[in-house]
Amino acid sequence: MTPADLSRTVLHAVRRAVDEDALRAPVPARVRVERTRPGGSGDYACAVALQLAGPAALPALEVARILRERVVAEPGVGRVEITGPGFLSFTLDAPAESDRAVLAAVREQGLAYGHGDALRDEIHQFHHAREVRAAVTAQAVRRLLVAQGARVRTTCEQAPDPDWVRLGVTVDAYGTPPTPLTEIRPVPAGATAGELLERLGPDAARWGLLRAAGHDRAVLGPELLVQGEANPLFRVRYAHARARALTRGAAALGFTAEAAAYGESPTATTADDAAARPLLDLIADHPGVLLAGARHRAPDRVARQLEAVAHAFFDFHDSCPPLPAGDEKPSAAHRARLAIAEAAGTVLAGGLSLLGIRAPEHL
Repeated sequence: MTPADLSRTVLHAVRRAVDEDALRAPVPARVRVERTRPGGSGDYACAVALQLAGPAALPALEVARILRERVVAEPGVGRVEITGPGFLSFTLDAPAESDRAVLAAVREQGLAYGHGDALRDEIHQFHHAREVRAAVTAQAVRRLLVAQGARVRTTCEQAPDPDWVRLGVTVDAYGTPPTPLTEIRPVPAGATAGELLERLGPDAARWGLLRAAGHDRAVLGPELLVQGEANPLFRVRYAHARARALTRGAAALGFTAEAAAYGESPTATTADDAAARPLLDLIADHPGVLLAGARHRAPDRVARQLEAVAHAFFDFHDSCPPLPAGDEKPSAAHRARLAIAEAAGTVLAGGLSLLGIRAPEHL
């Protein structure tokens, strides 16, 4: 069961409780589940009972008990505890099965992994200044929202800079738009699109403009072009290129990735799981990061997620090589490792695509 599956399961439990008249409260559009913090109980936690307690005119602990009864028997859910003032804490069954489900979802959905329809009923109009960082940020936010099902229109105060097209920016109209609207006004870049393109090129320019939170100054120096591990953009793109190279290497050796092989090799399971766990968790959390980035108009969250995935990928790659070495024969462990590496590469490519940045196959 993936985090998105668990979220839908809890939401279904809320609907059932309302339909059965066990709970009298409006059904929320979505239910948020989060990975349990260190020292907490279970794998994931949810505060929906606290959110519904007021409208339901019931103590949060009672709401939690009502929902627990309807979630605990669901496939993939091992244990449901009520903690604190009314949090639901979930322990999932068979972690290997959950991991295989995540890997299968990435393989099936490809670059669209993490996209969804959580915001399908929302309509947004963003308005920004004739300034390159505002324009690029508005475009990235638009991509994130559309990926979650929302409809978005962007307008600019004045006629767009022609160089914006080379940065992937389009504007629906310019001038004073009708209200209501949301203004996008990050700290200005201090340079024009043409200047940034000449110094950095489109990919490094977009990364520099989007990596910092909107209230922080963007880092737009020559360090964005350094081909080394100190440059986060290089690490992200190199991790993607390395993942694709592993697929080509495996094909040359006569085997392919197999998500179903995860956990099948008794001699490698413990070591592999310890090395893979941070990467698998980040891959599983990716849909939630994309949704949060859309909701909070924060493409920098996606950039930081990609950095974390790249870092975890290299740690996993170095600890548990996906390709056999020397006289070693391809095994279930290699097929499973390759599936994890390919999923990481897909997440990196999909995230970069939402930021408008190319993910080269070779680097």
